[in-house]
Amino acid sequence: MADSLIDIKRRIASTKKTRQITAAMQMVSGAKLSQVEKKSSAYQIYADKIRTTVTHLAQSQLLSMAAEKRLKGEDDNDQDDKRVVVADLLQERPVKKVGYLVMTSDRGLVGSYNSNALKPMLDVLASDEHPSSVLAVGGVGADFFKARGVDVAYEFRGISDVPTFNEVREIVKTAVSMYDNEVFDELYVCYNHHVNSLTSVFRVEKMLPINDLDPAEVEDTPVSYLTEPDLDSVLDAVLPQYAESLIFGAIMDAKTAEHAASMTAMKSATDNADNLIGDLSTRYNRARQAQITTELTEIVSGAAAVE
Repeated sequence: MADSLIDIKRRIASTKKTRQITAAMQMVSGAKLSQVEKKSSAYQIYADKIRTTVTHLAQSQLLSMAAEKRLKGEDDNDQDDKRVVVADLLQERPVKKVGYLVMTSDRGLVGSYNSNALKPMLDVLASDEHPSSVLAVGGVGADFFKARGVDVAYEFRGISDVPTFNEVREIVKTAVSMYDNEVFDELYVCYNHHVNSLTSVFRVEKMLPINDLDPAEVEDTPVSYLTEPDLDSVLDAVLPQYAESLIFGAIMDAKTAEHAASMTAMKSATDNADNLIGDLSTRYNRARQAQITTELTEIVSGAAAVE
């Protein structure tokens, strides 16, 4: 019985130490989540503004092209000019290979965050009829795809918990450069979208070529721009920034979901530790009570034998 009590006491002490660690990690993840959420909200203002600007410029170019065609007596309904073709990032080309920028964490202890992205990603790769390659952001994803023989064209490890644009500039520049060099003809960004502290949703978003600029979004906003040296040159300069904003925004969103998953996982671990400590304490008290009862019985029996 003494060995059993000692063993239970050791387990209680060990579980209490583990609980202290998980509780501390929960608070740290909560603080990081708050920081990333604030930064992501502030960044969204910039992302919305640059999208509006690019959409305005693209629409302005379409209008100027239509006016030029009317002056020349050409047909306004010519479908060849219904799409902006001044920049490579807007040009659709025959798809020979598809790139997937997949975001995971560099570590564990984040609950089901990684599995919620990697398992659906395998289905996406299997269903794609074109050859594909993966750009892995996060060590867990890079190791996962390499172990399964997936072509990993690029990997980036060690991204900070609260990323800055300068830090992820290499990722963004590499992805855009690989698209420009026709390493792949379409780029999709795959990540866990943060809904709330308990929920995230796996997303596969097409980033390149940029073909989701809807003029209807800015029809009610009377804005005009003076462009120097010309509209085409301005679009060529602004479009890469817009593509970079899309990718960086996805990275921020994925990091937010990662911290939320980590906080939830550590809270669950802390609660489980509390339950285990309670169960072990009950077992210890019962064992201790049984030991005391046995000792009292032995004393009483010995006294009765002496009499």
